Amino acid sequence: MSDAGGATRRRGRPPRTESADTRDRILATAREEFSERGYEKTSVRGIAKTAGVDPALVHHYFGTKEQVFAAAIEVAFAPALGAPEAIGDGPLDGVGERFTRFIFGLWENPTTRTPLLAIVRSAVNNETAAAVFRRLIAAQLLRRVAAQLDLPDAELRAELAAAQLVGCAMLRYVIKVEPLASADPEQIIARVAPVVQGHLTGP
Repeated sequence: MSDAGGATRRRGRPPRTESADTRDRILATAREEFSERGYEKTSVRGIAKTAGVDPALVHHYFGTKEQVFAAAIEVAFAPALGAPEAIGDGPLDGVGERFTRFIFGLWENPTTRTPLLAIVRSAVNNETAAAVFRRLIAAQLLRRVAAQLDLPDAELRAELAAAQLVGCAMLRYVIKVEPLASADPEQIIARVAPVVQGHLTGP
């Protein structure tokens, strides 16, 4: 079928020159859909419709809905993957503050906070989404943080520190419990960092 300008309307796989742009558009749309609707209410067909492509293209580039979600959150979560380098850049006795400051910096920035909120909400509400998130966190963040510590029970220490920070983020940014939700970030960092330090390097 041709449009008024004579261009052929394509279905299925696009030419190579269009592939990168199409894939990026689908991924951006998926992030928006998961953010607005959550994992359960988002569908491959809905992503395809919003992105203006055939659902077969979504399957072609990403596979199942679970795989689309994994690809979307991996991109959205990418800024957090700089944490191991951030906490390793300095003496061990300051690792708690560096880790805390880095994570709160991500949550305080609206550009990174929005996709993080989508990830957390989907993970809390759906076991499949939670499993994808767990794999990403374990493989790409916590193990790399643990490797920076070179201490006994390093993975457990990293998980406990992350639990402290995720708990604070949930109460402040997701549930919005006061006075934590309105407190000055520097005040929170000053109180939380020593606890995170204890998890990471304490006895």
